[in-house]
Amino acid sequence: MATILAGDIGGTKSHLGLYQVERAEPRLLRDRTYVTRDYPGLEAVIADFLGGQVAVAAACFGVPGPVIDGVSHATNVSWDIREHAIAATLGGAAVRLLNDLEATAWGVRHLREADLLELQRGESRPDATIAVIAAGTGLGEGALVAAPSGWCAIASEGGHADFAPIGNDQIALYDFLAREFGHVSYERVLSGPGLHNIYRFLLARAPEPQPAWLAARMAAEDPSAVISETALAGTDARCTHALEMFAAIYGAEAANLALKFLAVGGVYICGGIAPKILPFLQNGGLLRAFLDKGRMRTTLERIPVRVSLNPNTALIGAAHLAASMS
Repeated sequence: MATILAGDIGGTKSHLGLYQVERAEPRLLRDRTYVTRDYPGLEAVIADFLGGQVAVAAACFGVPGPVIDGVSHATNVSWDIREHAIAATLGGAAVRLLNDLEATAWGVRHLREADLLELQRGESRPDATIAVIAAGTGLGEGALVAAPSGWCAIASEGGHADFAPIGNDQIALYDFLAREFGHVSYERVLSGPGLHNIYRFLLARAPEPQPAWLAARMAAEDPSAVISETALAGTDARCTHALEMFAAIYGAEAANLALKFLAVGGVYICGGIAPKILPFLQNGGLLRAFLDKGRMRTTLERIPVRVSLNPNTALIGAAHLAASMS
């Protein structure tokens, strides 16, 4: 039985897992989550996790950015991540880097029904292409394409494509962010920092001052988490409006992705934010925006839309790929 290492590397946290492969299936032995910014590179995280006591046959890591020739200059992480450097740290083990949404797409195939929340039933096509979208520290997008030779995970940097605003509120939001950033991508509005950007826009254009208690909390804590918690509690109308806009943009971009890949096998909403804001994903705003694509509405009505409740989806995908390498 081989021992393998898997990792889900993010801009905020990095999650590593040690597995034993039994009958081609990875079985988790132990795992640990690290604060990414506390370490100078992935090699340091691996060294701490393994402690120099464990030899692995293979390792696979989902990373937040493009992987070209075994190298990733991660988008929201100040690390250069290189397969050959990690292999040296692991004593020559086989190592593979892949985009985190590739890992997530592989992981979706191994989720249980209990790991999923259905927003739209659609039509079941288990062997058809699926699309995966995940808002967290950044915005990731990818797909798992069905082919005669087997499944193929597709990475993308679609989160950095141009934000296409819908309606007057979103157009005004676009103008607000364009003055600050120049280029306005979907990630500027559909991520943790993106939710804060939406709130800042609403604060700038409304005459009502920010409540002192809310300002104090946002100064002391993660502003996006405070906005979400306040909206869920229903204690500030501006936070509620911000999260409603966020959910609508999420639905619109999920549909864009579904149309680009013709993902009739389903759209899976993953990432760290979705499970924390479920009432705002279930209240109809996301699905209304998802279906609001004119002549393509009937096609989109046939596509299942599901939320992954399992925070380890990318790690699961990386572990299964590492198992196939061992």
